[in-house]
Amino acid sequence: MKLAVLLIAFLLAVPGTCRAEPPDRVEKTEEEWRAILTPLQFEIARKKGTEHPFTGAYWNFHDEGVYACVCCGAELFSSADKFDSGTGWPSYSAHLDGAPVKEERDASFGMIRTEVLCGRCDAHLGHVFDDGPPPSGKRYCINSASLKFMPAD
Repeated sequence: MKLAVLLIAFLLAVPGTCRAEPPDRVEKTEEEWRAILTPLQFEIARKKGTEHPFTGAYWNFHDEGVYACVCCGAELFSSADKFDSGTGWPSYSAHLDGAPVKEERDASFGMIRTEVLCGRCDAHLGHVFDDGPPPSGKRYCINSASLKFMPAD
């Protein structure tokens, strides 16, 4: 019985310690990213920049569809989860189920925040906060320059 419990505990612990990259991982050199992105997209998505509020293409954009990573095309957010947060950046209450969205601690600029990145290519997307609408209570505050919009069919 003890052996079975130990085996189960080990099997449950292993996935958390193995950090294999997804099979569709996208990696490029800085020069390759510069060649395919605009200067603004490169600064935001690859150098962790931030757009000025109320300036991005999608902060006041209301078409139906999906928002994908500008770098690798991974589908990340739906217009169904987009809301007006009044911040001047596109805001979403959730990411798509199964989307390659990852979150990391960000201690830059003397603040502690949670950075949002594309899990396929590590593009900087923005930050997530706990002041969004129900039911998630999340506000994914995302830079327009990190996204490309794909209209619904």
